Amino acid sequence: MKKIFWIAGESSGDLHSSIVLRELKRRAENFKNYGIGGYKMQAEGFEALFAFQRFAVMGFWEVIKHLPFFWNVERTIRKILKNDKPDLVVLVDYPGMNMRIAKIAYEMGIKVLYYICPQFWAWKHGRVNQLAENTNHVACILPFEKDLLDIHRINSTYVGHPIAEEIEINISKDKFADFFGLDPNKKWITFLPGSRNIEMQKNLPIFLNTIRLMQSDDFQFIISRANTVSKNLFDDMISKSKLKNVFIVDGYNYEMMKYSEVLAVTSGTATLETALVGTPFVIVYSTSPISYYIAKNIIKIRRIGLPNIILEEDVIPELIQKDFSPEILKENLIQIIDSPEKYRMIEDKLSEIGNLLGDKIASQETADIIVRILSE
Repeated sequence: MKKIFWIAGESSGDLHSSIVLRELKRRAENFKNYGIGGYKMQAEGFEALFAFQRFAVMGFWEVIKHLPFFWNVERTIRKILKNDKPDLVVLVDYPGMNMRIAKIAYEMGIKVLYYICPQFWAWKHGRVNQLAENTNHVACILPFEKDLLDIHRINSTYVGHPIAEEIEINISKDKFADFFGLDPNKKWITFLPGSRNIEMQKNLPIFLNTIRLMQSDDFQFIISRANTVSKNLFDDMISKSKLKNVFIVDGYNYEMMKYSEVLAVTSGTATLETALVGTPFVIVYSTSPISYYIAKNIIKIRRIGLPNIILEEDVIPELIQKDFSPEILKENLIQIIDSPEKYRMIEDKLSEIGNLLGDKIASQETADIIVRILSE
């Protein structure tokens, strides 16, 4: 039996990896898959060695506060790779830890596949040299990444974006409305505060104050609650706001995106999901002042939203740090709602993203690479 050690430290990586694991199972490949992964990977037979929730940390200052935990995990992984040597290490996004593990594994003579490579084209460009030195293959999910990796003579394959195969609309708008008690005749304005507690704590208060400014009989307000955030903390913040006309949705993310009039979406994977669904939205981002100051001085691109980066245009409004306020967010949402021309322009631009990403199926392409590496 071949052994594959995985590290997927975020909920998006957990989802993307789980579909690759399902594809490997479909092919009846006899692999032992273990390491760091979440509930979706575990549902596919993955053996998780650490509590997944502990890895959901973002921002420079936030990571520094959790360094003792990550140091302990890294020491443990080093021992595992030495004493229970796998045939392949698959590193999924999460570069803060995974770039170090790539070096450790490669120096031990273990084959390394990096799936969803670090965004070296945005910041920390030196990581491209680390990929060249410490990986056997890179599976990239944005078309232009393959060209950049080729320049550095890195073995790589563009596998397609995993989100493209994950989006499914399973119920109608009327059924969705009935399930969550919504009025299908009103305009739904939806807010996605993020999949981590720290994101939710920063973003949800601003979203709630935006709703307070937008109260109208024409609107109903949806707030998405990710299953990776604290339900008690989330519900307490909603309760204390004393707002009416607010509906909490957990699950049915793609239906929520599809049937909303407009959305406010925290920067990250959800922005590309919303873009592929095709509904106009606003991108928001906020972090600690220290983390923002550091990021502002090292990030090399002026756009943070993946849809805008892929389109190479400022199509979706981006409200970052001080610009992410209830007043400015309300203004941007209303501008989209009240301007049919702007609304159609955004829809038309978003429809181009699917064509730019192509028709490759990421789970199948990545499974092919895994099987090929292990057979070499």
